[in-house]
Amino acid sequence: MVKRFGFGFLTVAVLASAMLLAACGGNDMSDPRRVVISLFGAMEKNDQAALTHLLDIPELMRNSQQDYAIQQENARVFTNPEEILQDLTGEGETKKVWFSHQRIVANAQITGETATVEVTFVDKAESKGYRTMFGLHLKQGEWRIYSFKTFNE
Repeated sequence: MVKRFGFGFLTVAVLASAMLLAACGGNDMSDPRRVVISLFGAMEKNDQAALTHLLDIPELMRNSQQDYAIQQENARVFTNPEEILQDLTGEGETKKVWFSHQRIVANAQITGETATVEVTFVDKAESKGYRTMFGLHLKQGEWRIYSFKTFNE
């Protein structure tokens, strides 16, 4: 005898599957590496709203010593959050430079409430790599990017 499952079981199964997919997808703010990967996804989609949840914009604005867009000789100083968001989306200089290279995202190194994620940008045409250490810290229980540092390899 074959038992048939009623509509109730199917509804529960579909809802459970949807909840599982929702938990696995999206921005996983509990893993610094996933936050960095989500940053590139938001940049690709020009999703400034998502960027505001991934970045610690006030902290990024404090950086006036080094430009995080590789291949820049002079540091650009951002005076408002909108400038940073525009730089990372659309035709922004940082987006153009970062997306012209292959990106390799390494695992996170976590120390307490701070973490670093190494990202290497590879310029295949010039056989040159740019190694960066994205700095993240916990802010209200979620990892936020507060720094981009670039080193030539």
